Amino acid sequence: MDFLPSLPTLLAFTAATLLLAATPGPDMTLSISRALSQGKAAAMYVVVGTSLGCLVHTLLVAFGVSALITASPTAFLVLKTGGAAYLFWLAIQAIRFGSTLSVKKVDDSGASPLSNISTGFGVNLLNPKVIIFFMTFLPQFVTAHDPNVTAKLLFFGIFFIFAAMPVNIAVILTADWLSAWLQRKKSVMRAIDYTFAGVFSIFAVKILFTQTR
Repeated sequence: MDFLPSLPTLLAFTAATLLLAATPGPDMTLSISRALSQGKAAAMYVVVGTSLGCLVHTLLVAFGVSALITASPTAFLVLKTGGAAYLFWLAIQAIRFGSTLSVKKVDDSGASPLSNISTGFGVNLLNPKVIIFFMTFLPQFVTAHDPNVTAKLLFFGIFFIFAAMPVNIAVILTADWLSAWLQRKKSVMRAIDYTFAGVFSIFAVKILFTQTR
């Protein structure tokens, strides 16, 4: 059990995780959008996808691949361009096929869990800000000469996913609760579609201007 951090370190990491989980970003925007248009089940699948993305980032950081990616200008350019393009595509989808197309929540057969999981996974994985975040955040809680540094980084990354889950669920349930009222307000729902499209576009532009240092 040498990979377990001390209690003060774990408490500090938990506090930082909860604060960061409550900070709006592409992941949260996508899950709220799904909760409003398709219901909480679809949004939960999105969170599963973003969590899988965080797991991949954890593995990359723990085994040093992320350092290679951010050290290569070409690899980083390809990554951030792909991430920005994906968010722009989601923005267009929000406008073209927004919630006003069907204000009622879709049933299980109409909403593919795999589709929502893959969308959440793609948004998270193609966001270079997440790579940089994991590279700068996780190492703060380990020491460079710790013989168990890889195991501890893996622990922190996995713990981050589970510690952030209550915040993600609370956000989804709140959005799902509001959807009952919003279903009767088509003009408001359409405004939300454009709002989410604008937010996705802003995040896409920010990603394009993300620097490795």
